[in-house]
Amino acid sequence: MEWLKKFTDPVDMTEGSPWKKIVLFAVPMLVGNIAQQLYNTVDSVVFGNYVGDNALAAVGSAGPILNLLIVLFVGISVGAGIMVSQYFGAKEREKLSITVGNCITLTALATLFVMVVASLVARPLLELLGTPESIIDWCHSYLLILFIGSGGLAYYNILSGILRGLGDSVSALVYLIVSTVINIVLDLLFVAKLGMGVSGVALATVIAQAVSALLCLLRLFKLKALFDLKPEYMKLNRKYTRKVIRLGLPSGVTQAIFSMAMIVVQSLTNKFGEMFIAANVIVMRVDGFAMMPNFSFGTAMTTYAGQNVGAKRLDRVEKGAKQGTIIAVVTSAVITALILIFGKALMGIFSDTEELVELSRDMMGILAVGYIAMAVTQSLSGVMRGAGDTMTPMWISIVTTILVRVPIAYGISYFTRTDGLPNGRQECVFISLLLSWLIGALITAVFYARGKWKDKAV
Repeated sequence: MEWLKKFTDPVDMTEGSPWKKIVLFAVPMLVGNIAQQLYNTVDSVVFGNYVGDNALAAVGSAGPILNLLIVLFVGISVGAGIMVSQYFGAKEREKLSITVGNCITLTALATLFVMVVASLVARPLLELLGTPESIIDWCHSYLLILFIGSGGLAYYNILSGILRGLGDSVSALVYLIVSTVINIVLDLLFVAKLGMGVSGVALATVIAQAVSALLCLLRLFKLKALFDLKPEYMKLNRKYTRKVIRLGLPSGVTQAIFSMAMIVVQSLTNKFGEMFIAANVIVMRVDGFAMMPNFSFGTAMTTYAGQNVGAKRLDRVEKGAKQGTIIAVVTSAVITALILIFGKALMGIFSDTEELVELSRDMMGILAVGYIAMAVTQSLSGVMRGAGDTMTPMWISIVTTILVRVPIAYGISYFTRTDGLPNGRQECVFISLLLSWLIGALITAVFYARGKWKDKAV
């Protein structure tokens, strides 16, 4: 089993060919992200085929609220990954140990907060958004189970972020595949066999996420050669806690703003009826897979930049940024072509309703070219985050979301209203998203080229 140990050992990205290190790290991340996306996709397939299109719409309406209320986990995960990668690159054992211990405690506090607060505000938020009466009860029960069982989601994201910061993207992949298989089996058991509906899918997800979190924790206990996981390091240290929050907060705020924008747009989406809501869910499921390479390369670039900044190798950071971005763009171009060619077949997996499949394919076609732009955004933003500059990507996200996406969506909706289309053209939801992606890529490239991110290293 020596070959397996070598394969899963943390990777030092401060030496060797930059593009090879980035690709070798990103590929397991990509497979892992695809496996994670299977969580939601399997849920949707089960909904569409065993419960009905309204159940599919219920999950879609619940999604933006779920994303908004787990931003604490996103912030801690990003902050932890940056600090871990930089301290690992700098070979600072004690600082690395304190960071890992503090993140475990912070995650426990964040989980408790989400369990209580999110559970209380879920129903009022659904009502505020004008969620159709036909699906609001399903939405609420789905969210309630996920929030009460959010510990698994929280700890998997934070602990896998720590593992990736250490250069180990393989272990998180293996654990995620295990939990995905568990999720699929439980989905079919709870919904197809026991008829538990939306609640059964949520329960299956919670159990599967808890398993993946436990496996990540066990893996960390085995990395004693790199850091110490002792009780004294789990006591919150003001200096390190503030660093994690300072580095992670902008990403958490970015996720919060994006989720709030999604909620605002969701209220617009709800006006177009259950059929369009269900189509939106299908598009977002396929979108999740299409976006996976971008997210994978973005995370790989964060770890790569973090380790090399820690080792004071800025020249190597810039070289890797160029190579990694080119590879990400080519990958996204291939995926975009596949989406355009096989779009209808992909949509048909989720439902056999012809009208729904056609509508979903048309909406997906609007977004397709945007994935190439997002390859640029994610890769260069990953470099800036890895160097410690998490504020710039946050501001870019705020601009493209608040000043571009939301106004354009509502603007197109308003100016295309007719007697036959009292709410305007439904394409506004996806055209606005595409434009925000294109503008975001341009702004990100400009700020990366300015080079201010080099001054932000921890």
